Amino acid sequence: MSHITLVRPPALISRHSNTGPLTPPIGLAYIAASLIEAGHSVTIVDGIGEDPLKITPLFDDRMLAIGLLMHEIVERVPQHTDLIGVSCMFSQEWPYIRKLIELLKIKSPQVPLLAGGEHITAMPDFVLEECPDLEYCALGEGEETLVDIAKRLDDPTTMTEVEGLALRREGRILRTPPRARITAIDDIPQPAWDLVPLENYLSNGLGYGVDLGRSMPLIATRGCPFRCTFCSNPSMWTTKWIARKPELVLDEIEEYIKKYQVDNIDFYDLTAIVRKDWIVEFCQLIKQRNLKFTWQLPSGTRSEAIDAEVSQLLYEAGCRNLSYAPESGSMETLKKIKKMVKLDRMLDSMKAAVKNGLNVKAHVIIGFPRETRRQVWETLGFLVKMAWIGVHDMSITMFSPYPGSELFQELTEDKKITEYSDDYFLGLACYSDPTQTVSWCSNLSTKELNLMWLLGTLIFYSTQYTLRPWRLIRMLFNLISQRQESRLDKSLQEYIRRVFVTRKSLAAK
Repeated sequence: MSHITLVRPPALISRHSNTGPLTPPIGLAYIAASLIEAGHSVTIVDGIGEDPLKITPLFDDRMLAIGLLMHEIVERVPQHTDLIGVSCMFSQEWPYIRKLIELLKIKSPQVPLLAGGEHITAMPDFVLEECPDLEYCALGEGEETLVDIAKRLDDPTTMTEVEGLALRREGRILRTPPRARITAIDDIPQPAWDLVPLENYLSNGLGYGVDLGRSMPLIATRGCPFRCTFCSNPSMWTTKWIARKPELVLDEIEEYIKKYQVDNIDFYDLTAIVRKDWIVEFCQLIKQRNLKFTWQLPSGTRSEAIDAEVSQLLYEAGCRNLSYAPESGSMETLKKIKKMVKLDRMLDSMKAAVKNGLNVKAHVIIGFPRETRRQVWETLGFLVKMAWIGVHDMSITMFSPYPGSELFQELTEDKKITEYSDDYFLGLACYSDPTQTVSWCSNLSTKELNLMWLLGTLIFYSTQYTLRPWRLIRMLFNLISQRQESRLDKSLQEYIRRVFVTRKSLAAK
């Protein structure tokens, strides 16, 4: 059997970004578990988890690398390994990951290199052309593909039989037939967390959601049934949504509570709540087993299944933080981006969630291609409505044309994106950094888009704190005491820490 090394690069974020959660590598942990079950040995080099508090300015100080730098990662790769797989989930990290792959090849010239993740799935031909040191690109879900590759390492000529792969053959780039989605997701072995420096995440309060204690990541469902044009999900996961059995999800949580003394669970699902019956059964099982832990849904979820009854049940079962993703307050914009949501229904759901004790955040995006000034103003008006009914927190992000999305393809066909340069990829990280915003909207300049971002932020929080001044006092108290209740608390505290560490790093140059 083979030895496989899975590499996770450091996180790469825009210097003044107000987001950038540091999360355990659940994808690699799942892949490692499947490889181990198939009889292979695995090493995970987690570039973030090995040193999650280290921050290094890169690319003329416009970007920050969080975690190990590439030479430190390469040093941790075992001498005797049969395949090195590199994760590339976010396109803004590609310029750095490309250099990491080149360095890995210098150290291990005889070892085949593979890359996988959202960016790789979106642009496999480009990746292979730009990075000649890379042999294979795994497309979509990785568990079955990596197991199939690992068993063929002794005879690379059979790699063309592996579904869901892009590779080179006789000077040409080939794609094998796409691999079908894994439907029996309950049979996938639990993540191999023993290969990850998990305690570095748990003891430092790191994760996707608000720091409510020792937090473990968990995936209860896979995929998303919708086709939003700004999202790369359809190319990565297709639109098939598959849920695990609620009792098996809860079994996994119970194991984490006992093994890692976990206080909180963060669900990393793309769209966790689609079916009301599933979430109701899950909550009822928690209550029946009399389990005491908090849990969060930090990624934007749907509102259709969350009515007053469900939100009350969520709170009773330990859910404390819930994020919605209206994306826009304009019905015209929602129609253009194929966001199937009813804003009045979402407001009702948000209002009920707030009333039932949940801390609610909303995500909106401005600057879509061909979005008009009036449509952006409608989104700002929707922010007022959300603040009025009691939504605790919101984020306004600038549209970025993400590879693999329908809008990315449209902008490419319209010659608005003419080259895939490092500047283009690094610019994708600026969606939450107003100091480096790039407008892709034909009706709004970069300057005006930044003004709208600032105005929307002021409108939402001034409305909220005028109506509920105690929330402002509580936020300031949490900031001083380093306590977190909302995503705003988390973002402010992490941003301040990054600024302090970055300045110290720059001063030491």
